[in-house]
Amino acid sequence: MASSTRRHFVHALSGAAALAALPRSGHAADYPSRPIRLVIPYGAGGAGDQIGRPWVNRMSSLLGPTFVEYIGGAGGAIGTAAVAREEPDGYSLLLGNGSTQVIIPLTSKNPGYSVGDFRAIYRLISTALVFAIHPSVPAADMRGLIAYAKANPGKLSYGTPGIGTGNHLVGESFKQQAGALDMVHVPYRGISQATNDLVSGQISLVIGVMSDQLKQLGEAGKVRLLAVTTERRLSGAPEIPTAMESGMPGLRYEGWFGIFAPRQTDDAIIDRIAQATRLAMADPALQASYRAQGIEPDIDSSPDKFQRIIDAETASLAPVIKSIGLGNL
Repeated sequence: MASSTRRHFVHALSGAAALAALPRSGHAADYPSRPIRLVIPYGAGGAGDQIGRPWVNRMSSLLGPTFVEYIGGAGGAIGTAAVAREEPDGYSLLLGNGSTQVIIPLTSKNPGYSVGDFRAIYRLISTALVFAIHPSVPAADMRGLIAYAKANPGKLSYGTPGIGTGNHLVGESFKQQAGALDMVHVPYRGISQATNDLVSGQISLVIGVMSDQLKQLGEAGKVRLLAVTTERRLSGAPEIPTAMESGMPGLRYEGWFGIFAPRQTDDAIIDRIAQATRLAMADPALQASYRAQGIEPDIDSSPDKFQRIIDAETASLAPVIKSIGLGNL
């Protein structure tokens, strides 16, 4: 274990006693006194499961019995709306992401909930989107891609997992920030088919979640990875520059999953869950399990920090959504 990681974990362990002694008030005085439910608004076996279950396992030992309930449908909106209607007592929590907490409320007329119906507790993980191009596109970096797109209007096409996804909105934001590029969006049902079509040369570009598959394709020369959309380079792929350092200072987007509670949940309950989660996320074994999936654990989140991320993402994506006619579908 690296010394800095060890120090962080030992420091977190020293806070375990403080967790038990966290000030409580009102109806939060005996929290938790019964099992806690984490709603994953998707089916079992997906990314939400891979991220949410490790959290549930650790909360069971730190807070008490905790279990998962899957409520899928409508891209995550059904399960999210279900939690919004629950009592704000800390026993029904949501594993939300940028789609459920930002994009769906901005693009759907009546998803059954609004942005203000939840309190952010802790961001568990973040993921990067990556710009991957076919080797036939004569661009070595983002500046070269922009120059080629400007010189060849309508020639480039980019694939995403679908209309209204974060990938799609990042693509449209890229086009706008680069000077209204003429590029064709090709929506797919999933990123796997888009990646296959990229490798075969049927599309020019994919904006996809950074993964081992894309990294291996890049190393094999089958695609060229130009930039990631995170603020900093990825620890697992430090050779790939960020879009921000590649001439696109406004192009920043991080996919994420995190824990939410209904809006009126008591401050003491929010703080108790956040502190328990922070303790869990300090575990190097949990960090390694997340990184093995190609995602980055957030070991320094908090309710305030997480809310600022959501607010910034909402402010960034709202004008893009409006400009392409997706607002209030």
